[in-house]
Amino acid sequence: MRVRLPPRELPLARPLGRHEHGQNFLIDPSVPASLSVVVAGYPARPILELGAGDGALTAALLDLDRPVTAVEIDPHRVQHLRRRFGARVTVRHGDLVRERLDRPVDVVSNVPYALTTPLLRRLLGAPQWAHALLLLQWEVARKRAAVGGTTALTARWWPWFGFRLVGRVPARAFRPVPSVDGGILEITRRACPLVDGPAGPYQRMVDQVFTGRGRGVVDVVARRYGRATARAWAAGARLDARTLPRDLGPEHWAELYALVRAR
Repeated sequence: MRVRLPPRELPLARPLGRHEHGQNFLIDPSVPASLSVVVAGYPARPILELGAGDGALTAALLDLDRPVTAVEIDPHRVQHLRRRFGARVTVRHGDLVRERLDRPVDVVSNVPYALTTPLLRRLLGAPQWAHALLLLQWEVARKRAAVGGTTALTARWWPWFGFRLVGRVPARAFRPVPSVDGGILEITRRACPLVDGPAGPYQRMVDQVFTGRGRGVVDVVARRYGRATARAWAAGARLDARTLPRDLGPEHWAELYALVRAR
């Protein structure tokens, strides 16, 4: 499902309080509504909103009739959120990159752009949450979803998570207006991981392939893991000498890891 954001002229608005935490506040109501439509398709679970800001997204999530916990670092906005939503929302004063993520929840966030990498690392290393719907910079969302080529970060986590680019959000939907558009990234935890065992050995293999020397990914694998492994992998995955690490999908990496472990 792709979120369609209708073009519209937006009124100028001044978000509540200060901009010291690097947040860009949503002022186009169609964006929170579109995000809530995506969340409505998930099995009913509590929702954890990270970086609630002025509550534009919080209000849309409340319409789903699920328990909502909103985490916000700015104490002035925490008070505003508590006054606005009362007992309907559990509002917690806290840092979104330090929030506990060991509960069966769906995570939703309009992420301050400067905190994108630390939040992604924390999410991907945390257990139990099922879905994460994140509003990020457009290019970051594209890269994480492997649109136009895979990055090492995405490949490192593909066996455990699926990444999908849901839609694009114009910069004018925010105040202050950022210099780039936003992108909606959906991350889904796989019910059955594509590889067995801990993440460390698999992720080291991915890093070695991405940074290894060679004319293409098959050559890199041959130099690092042996020509027999490279030939078997290339034949099974139908890869040729021109294939690069960025061209691989999650199944390619899982198949390579199975061969490497069997050596």
